[in-house]
Amino acid sequence: MRGSSGKIWMENIRQKWMLFVFLKVLMISAGAAMVITVVFMDVLHGVLWLALPVFLIAFAVLAYCMPFWKVSTQSLSGFLDRSYPELEESSSLLCQSTESLSVLEKFQQQKIEGKLPHSVVPFKRLWKTMLFPLLGLLFCLFWGWLKPLQGKDSSQGPGRMALPAKIKERIPKGIASFQIRIHPPSYTGKAQRTQQQFALRVESEALVEWEMESNTPARSIRLLFNDQQVLELRKAGKTGIWKAKRSLMKPGFYQVEVDGQKSDLYQIELIPDLPVQIKINHPGQHSVIDYGQPPVVDLRVSLSDDYGIRTAFIAATLASGKGEGVSFTEKKLLFKTSFKDQRQLNLEKSIDLKALGMKPGDELYFFVKALDNHGQNSSSDVYYVSMVDTTELMSLSGMTSSVSLVPEYFRSQRQIIIDTEKLLKEKGSLSDQAFKDRSNALGMDQKLLRLRYGKFLGEESENDIGDHEHEEGEEHHHQEKAGSEEAKFGDVKEIMERYSHQHDNAEDASFFEPQLKAQLKNVLTEMWNSELRLRTYKTVEALPYEYKALRLLKDLQQKSRAYVAKTTVKIAQLKEDKRLSGELDKIAQPVQKSVFKPNEEKELLLKKALLLLENRRARVNLTTSDQLVLQQLEREMILAAADHPATFLSALQKLKQISSGKMLPDASFSEVERAVQKIMPVQPAKPKEQQKAPASALYERYFNHLKEMER
Repeated sequence: MRGSSGKIWMENIRQKWMLFVFLKVLMISAGAAMVITVVFMDVLHGVLWLALPVFLIAFAVLAYCMPFWKVSTQSLSGFLDRSYPELEESSSLLCQSTESLSVLEKFQQQKIEGKLPHSVVPFKRLWKTMLFPLLGLLFCLFWGWLKPLQGKDSSQGPGRMALPAKIKERIPKGIASFQIRIHPPSYTGKAQRTQQQFALRVESEALVEWEMESNTPARSIRLLFNDQQVLELRKAGKTGIWKAKRSLMKPGFYQVEVDGQKSDLYQIELIPDLPVQIKINHPGQHSVIDYGQPPVVDLRVSLSDDYGIRTAFIAATLASGKGEGVSFTEKKLLFKTSFKDQRQLNLEKSIDLKALGMKPGDELYFFVKALDNHGQNSSSDVYYVSMVDTTELMSLSGMTSSVSLVPEYFRSQRQIIIDTEKLLKEKGSLSDQAFKDRSNALGMDQKLLRLRYGKFLGEESENDIGDHEHEEGEEHHHQEKAGSEEAKFGDVKEIMERYSHQHDNAEDASFFEPQLKAQLKNVLTEMWNSELRLRTYKTVEALPYEYKALRLLKDLQQKSRAYVAKTTVKIAQLKEDKRLSGELDKIAQPVQKSVFKPNEEKELLLKKALLLLENRRARVNLTTSDQLVLQQLEREMILAAADHPATFLSALQKLKQISSGKMLPDASFSEVERAVQKIMPVQPAKPKEQQKAPASALYERYFNHLKEMER
């Protein structure tokens, strides 16, 4: 039974190796779970209990990649042969029975059984594996230390704990311990939390409970909010526990007062609930449904809120009719989606204009309205869609009396539309060749009209429309003269004219405004699209482009009109019995009174306070009048700190110390002075005389000299 000792030794090594691989998988999973959980909690606002499923998933994945239960004695033989030379690369013989070995193998088995190492333990490598949970723990500590340095506002993440930055606070005398419980309002969806810090950063309308334990018998403990409101803490039975609660509606600061002894100033910062942000991605502010386009508006909206969206809908108003017969119909269009208090949504809706009863010439005004969990309403800008009325478009009403750029060409575009519709009606009675000839002829008419309008943009031919090439055989005048006349030697201008291609610049050839010029270009584009389809015998497709070109021309016609508003002068009616009476007893001499406005008084007070602070910094004692000025400054600072505690609270605390006669370092005086300058009212800008440039005097003298010469 010599081989049995070798088998026992190999089995012992296998079990230890299985335990080693198991611990390795366990430690790597623990380190990975720490890192993933911390990142998941911070970025995706998860909770701590998710660490367990993350760890189990990581453990299952690693165990699948490194199956510790599949470690066998055969797989260990290679490692043992490489690590221990005294086994003479024969460790696999220890796993086999003696009966199956040859004489030489039996001799080798007996030989290595006497050389088996006593401590073949793989746990020497375990210290490297322990680095994984250690690195994960260091990463968690570094992440927690890095977040406050980044200065991110906790209100940006609605699911995040809204705690203030951890600062050192002095516990008031007489308070052994305290605890503050914060109950966020229901619209936030957050759970209750506790903190061991007096400074508060809570959601608006949150309920805050203070619980304090006194270490000495106290007669009263109360909270002073903004030096105005007082909240008494009640003693719970005969114990030294004091409790109070209050809903916080506005920011500011508060103090803890124990038997008349006040504590430091503690900041109260509220996280406001913002309304739903609405962004309409499509369509534009004004959409026009031209002839041939489907009467459908595809609406795409993006909604976002800090705590959750309750509902959203489209408020639409349909305007029908003309003049005094205009009627308005309001409609409420719903989105086919479930909101479920989601914070971000991308909504889409296809609005069928015909289903709403919209006809040509009508207009649809709409906006998106949303409601968040707090009940706050928000609305987008008003968008409107108009449907072109082809009957009104083909009429000439209102065009004869207006100031037109090119009045003689409007009828031509209308005539092309009339001829196109007539050709489509007669298509069944015409041969294919006759239909193509008439369609091509209409295309030629459209081309001539397009070239006429092109002259208003400085186009000589078709160089700016469709990238057309010059016709074959075209030669410029200077090229024809090149063979008959010899260029003058040394005349640069003559040489440049021979080899250059000169045309007028279409962009600079007219004096139209840029907006008017852009609309003219759009007209030419629509005419070109119409011409292309007419000359390729796609007559039905050309009709929408023709109507759009006519609509743009009519818009151009309306923009060229000049409107003058009618104004009347209303004069107070004179009393006839008072006229020409010569009585002057009711007319008094004007009296000028100088009255200081509140802003002027406040500015004067702040300037005096700045001077006093500078004197106090120079170790000058404060008089009684100086104390009154500092008290008035303290009241102004309290009002500012109530609205912006993060900006003025520290300066207010230092100002209280200065008023009490305590001497502070220069940095504290500088901080108070900066706060006073922030409170200082901003003076409105006053008109000043424009300073003339040094050369303007020379221009003025030259101009006066010319006027004298004209005389």
